[in-house]
Formats: sequence, C-alpha cells, structure tokens
Amino acid sequence: MESKMDLGTKAYDQVEKINQVNQKLVQQLNNGTYGPNEIRQRVSQITNEKIDSSTEIRLPFYTDFGRNLHFGKNVFVNAGVMITDMGGIYIGDNVLIGPGVTIVSVNHRIEPSQRRNLNLKSVYIHDNAWLGANVTVTPGVVIGENAIVAARAVVTKNVPANTMVGGVPAQVIKTIKGEN
Repeated sequence: MESKMDLGTKAYDQVEKINQVNQKLVQQLNNGTYGPNEIRQRVSQITNEKIDSSTEIRLPFYTDFGRNLHFGKNVFVNAGVMITDMGGIYIGDNVLIGPGVTIVSVNHRIEPSQRRNLNLKSVYIHDNAWLGANVTVTPGVVIGENAIVAARAVVTKNVPANTMVGGVPAQVIKTIKGEN
C-alpha cells in the first residue's frame, strides 16, 4: 500500500497523539527488566494487537509508531531492531529478524519545501523469511516466502520467494532449493 501524509493535517495530528503514548511505552519497555510474556504484553500495547505467545522479541526494541506493525506467529526478533512502521510493516509466520535490523516504511519527499511531509509504503515479510544481522529494508519492499537476506544487505527491491540476496544494494546470490 502506498499513501502520503502531510504535516499539519488531522491525520498527522492523530499520529502525533498516538506517538506521545507509544514513545513512552517503548522507553519503558527498553528501560525495564521483563520476561518474554511481559515483553509480548507491552509490545501488544504498542501495536494494539495481541502478540502470539510463540513470538519472541529481544530488547532493546524500537518503533517510531507501533500501530501499523503486525506480527505473525513464531516470529523471532533479535536485539536492537528498529521498525519505522507508519506505512505498515507486515511480518508473516516463522520469520527470523537478526540483531540491528532496520525495517522502514516511511520516506520524506524529495522537494525541499515538502521535505517534512511523508510518503508511506508498506513492507511485507512473508512466512519463513530470515533477515540477517544489520539488514536494512526500505519502503515498499516485499520479501518472499523462505527468502534469506544476508547480513548487512540493503534491500531496495522485492526479494523473490526461495531466494538468497546480499550486498548493497541487495542482489540475488542463489535460489534456495526445497528440502529432500
């Protein structure tokens, strides 16, 4: 999904109200000592959706908005992940997200007079995908089922299912064959 959001509009003001609440929740989450169930409960407050008991999120965990972040089941999110989700981030089942990963669904406009306004493009990470350490996923990208993104890759284009990519910008390394 692609949309725009302009500074000073009712929609932007509504986002800011949610941000005021969620940024406090994120700070509390990252400054406390919590077990896995408590972490899921607190992230559920931020996302306004129940996080399945099979999902594990390691701290620190960062999000700029929270309400457009959607987790599947049996997801593993390692420490230091930053998710910019205002444009929508959809994470499927059995996804592995390595430490220091950044997933972004928001970009600013190119024109200097419009730079504070936002372009929003959803990111989709399909079932069984694996994002290695310090990967960056840019707005509008779809990562296919069973795909692997090698550590430190910058993903600027869609990643086909059953494919391994790596590099800056990410390029196809190989096709992943099915299990025997």
